[in-house]
Amino acid sequence: MAKNYVQDGEVLSFTAITAVSSGAVVVIGKRIGIALGDIAVGQSGPVQVTDVWQLPKLTTDVVAQGDLLYWDAGNNRLTTTVGSNILAGYAAYAAGNGAGTVNIKINA
Repeated sequence: MAKNYVQDGEVLSFTAITAVSSGAVVVIGKRIGIALGDIAVGQSGPVQVTDVWQLPKLTTDVVAQGDLLYWDAGNNRLTTTVGSNILAGYAAYAAGNGAGTVNIKINA
């Protein structure tokens, strides 16, 4: 193995500045991750930064498979609106108007 290999990059350690619940989205710089367990304030815990997840979305957004999705941290949901939101990934499957969730391939 190469001497500069560090780790598999699917799960990273994240230090919480507020309490984080298992399954919650956390913002890591300009990316997102999903907490794999509860993380107390000031503690570190595992955060998944790959794969497909079902996350809340703006119900009025019509999302086609492959659309880019952005995390609206103020409202804790995905949206198709760029604005000041964080690129979260792309829609793994379509989600229509009225749907409260969408399956997203995060950080892709």
